[in-house]
Amino acid sequence: MADSPFAGKVVVVTGAGSGIGAATAHRFGRDGATVIAVGRNEDKLRRTVAEAPAGSAIVARAADVADESSITALVEEVAREYGRLDVLVNNAGIATLGTVENTGTADWRQVMAVDVDGVFFASKAALPRLRAVGGCIVNVGSVSGLGGDWGLAAYNTAKGALANLTNAMALDHGREGVRVNAVHPCLTVTDLTASFLAEPVLAAFRERNPLGRPAEPAEVADVIAFLAGHDARFVNGVHIPVDGGLSASNGNPRLF
Repeated sequence: MADSPFAGKVVVVTGAGSGIGAATAHRFGRDGATVIAVGRNEDKLRRTVAEAPAGSAIVARAADVADESSITALVEEVAREYGRLDVLVNNAGIATLGTVENTGTADWRQVMAVDVDGVFFASKAALPRLRAVGGCIVNVGSVSGLGGDWGLAAYNTAKGALANLTNAMALDHGREGVRVNAVHPCLTVTDLTASFLAEPVLAAFRERNPLGRPAEPAEVADVIAFLAGHDARFVNGVHIPVDGGLSASNGNPRLF
């Protein structure tokens, strides 16, 4: 894959055991990168490796992004072993249902630990390595970080924080040669959203979305790869909704 767009590059993808993370690992692997697929569940990571495109170099490494020492050690290990780090994809995330009133404190803190602290810890560890090679960070947010939902108070808060953290890092590190951008998927067919995809929720979403369906993980991964690539070399601090046009609406129901 010598002439592939990410040949010779090293990419770390968190939350790579399934869904968007696995699809992203596969996309970068197909494009010639050495991909470090990171997650807490080793069985899921092994599946990501087993299902990788032929000829790709994807390596599973267990680490917990919510544990600063764990993810820092992982990044340092990658830098020692491969001599560089070119792209960090902060994809690991969890959600819990509930309003402020009925979300448990433990659930709240767990969502913040993974969805916000995890991005902070991984980015902090990676930035010196990315700076050395002119690398980049792509954060996986959500349309739930750009607007509110009913019954997702913790997730809305966490993804909203991620969106503005993306802005801060883009400003702070752009002149250091490190670009930072974010993708914001709508409802996507993943393990995380499986409980939401039963009818009538899915029917309501199909009616609401201009493309009439949820996203597929590979469709999000393709945008992540664009943001990490040469064609996006002057793109920094950008938030791309990968939502089938959902955010084009002013919120009114379909009238005609």
